[in-house]
Amino acid sequence: MAKVESFELDHTKVKAPYVRLITVETGNKGDKISNFDLRLVQPNENAIPTAGLHTIEHLLAGLLRDRMDGIIDCSPFGCRTGFHLIAWGEPTTTEVAKALKGALEEIANVTKWEDVPGTDIYSCGNYRDHSLFSAKEWAKKILDDGISDQPFERNVI
Repeated sequence: MAKVESFELDHTKVKAPYVRLITVETGNKGDKISNFDLRLVQPNENAIPTAGLHTIEHLLAGLLRDRMDGIIDCSPFGCRTGFHLIAWGEPTTTEVAKALKGALEEIANVTKWEDVPGTDIYSCGNYRDHSLFSAKEWAKKILDDGISDQPFERNVI
């Protein structure tokens, strides 16, 4: 089986919340795609409950695109500690961390239920499993902890 970088990472050494560049891939025509680890909580010490994470996922899909060009996808980790962010080009971890911070600030302080996209049977595969309350509480906690643009040392942006 092929090695996967994320499974080679020593999860006991990282200091969440952080943004980490996992890799930059170059396509046949020279296009670059960057893969980031948006780690919101400390691995093996915490996990965001599914309903809150699901709501954060739906909100980040739009809010990150409002703050950054070139977003391809933002998908949650199965361990519920954060997200993969895939983007065209080579944005820096600082740029991504600032966009993430802004998105979480909006979730924590502004977002109302009617702002959450994809919460009905037609637009979500598990529409009953959402919690804006949980999303807001976790966003506040992550912001209180501070988002670092470095995974192994705290360099809060």
